[in-house]
Parts: sequence; C-alpha cells; structure tokens
Amino acid sequence: MSNTKKIGRPKGFDRNEALTKAIAVFWKQGYEGASMKLLTDEMGINSPSLYAEFGDKHGLYLEAINSYASNDACTPLVALESIPEIEQAVRAFFEAVIDYSTHHASGAKGCFLVSCVATSAGHVEGTAELLRDAIASTDKRIAARFEQEVSLGKLPKNFPCADRAKLMFDLRQGMVFRARAGFSDEQLARDIDKNVKSVLANPEG
Repeated sequence: MSNTKKIGRPKGFDRNEALTKAIAVFWKQGYEGASMKLLTDEMGINSPSLYAEFGDKHGLYLEAINSYASNDACTPLVALESIPEIEQAVRAFFEAVIDYSTHHASGAKGCFLVSCVATSAGHVEGTAELLRDAIASTDKRIAARFEQEVSLGKLPKNFPCADRAKLMFDLRQGMVFRARAGFSDEQLARDIDKNVKSVLANPEG
C-alpha cells in the first residue's frame, strides 16, 4: 500500500529538524503571524511538501506543540528526575528553566507553551487539549519524584506531593514569563533559593 503522506517529501528531509524550525517561527510570530511562506522558507521545504507531511498549517502547529512538549519542555524534568539528592534536583530544575528560557537555540525567550500556545488555546482547535495534557503530564512527573522521596523517607510522609508539584510548575511559569519580558538569567537566578525552600518546605512548618 502506498503512503500518500510521504509524497512530496524532499530528499534528505529531517522531520524533527523541520518541526524545530517550525516551532521557532510560531514562537516568534504566533500562530496567525506565521505565514506559509515564512514557515516553508525557514523549514527549507516547499508548500506541497509541507501539506504532504503535516496536512496543513494547523496540523503542523499541533505537531510542533507535541514536539516541544516532548523535548524542550522536558529538559527541567530530566534534571529533576536524574539528580539523586532532592534539594539539588529541585535546584537543577529551576536552573534548567532559566537556561532554556533565556538561551534557547531559536533565539526566542520564555517558553513556547506560554508565549504562543497559551494565547492561541481559545481559538485554534485542539490547542487547549494539548496544553492541558502538557500541564497534567508535568504535574504528574514532578509529583512522582516527590512520592519517590517520601517512600525513601527523605521527605515527610505527609508531604503534599501533588500540591507542591503544582506550585513548582507555577513557579516555573512565573520564571519563563519574566524571561519573556526580558529579565536576565542573573536576575531570575536570584529567586532560585526562595523557590527551592517554598517547594520543599515542611508541611508542618
């Protein structure tokens, strides 16, 4: 059976690279401002190739969101999950947030989900669902790390894992919002100690 989805794919086409370039365009221009010409120029493909591979601009946008949520947005989570000592892990999470919010390879500041996707959630079909899924997935992974520490006896048994996961996510979003506004990484780093203490504070005070 022939795969019509691949018709028009240019020689040497790298799908992940194309999505990375599309993310950069949507991030800077927004969904409405990202014209097909700008997208194809930046991605290095022609319109028939884009339609054959992604369906249309809307399909490309949804795949770009999925790609970002599965890759870039997970960098702080990988830091949280890979460092054994919980305080250092939480600190590394916030450090990673600052790094990818202020030094992203695309040149964009902040977070794609905050800067672009959240603003289109109300009027671009399918976007709100993807955004909710990304938030829920992040909350779940952070809470799982706290639950692991509770089971190891390194956090109190009554540690509110789900609530602190949401707090950690919200603090992260505040940092990327400030990065979007032009705050430097040095300025953002001043809040790391306070954020770590807030996240790991003993629930009994």
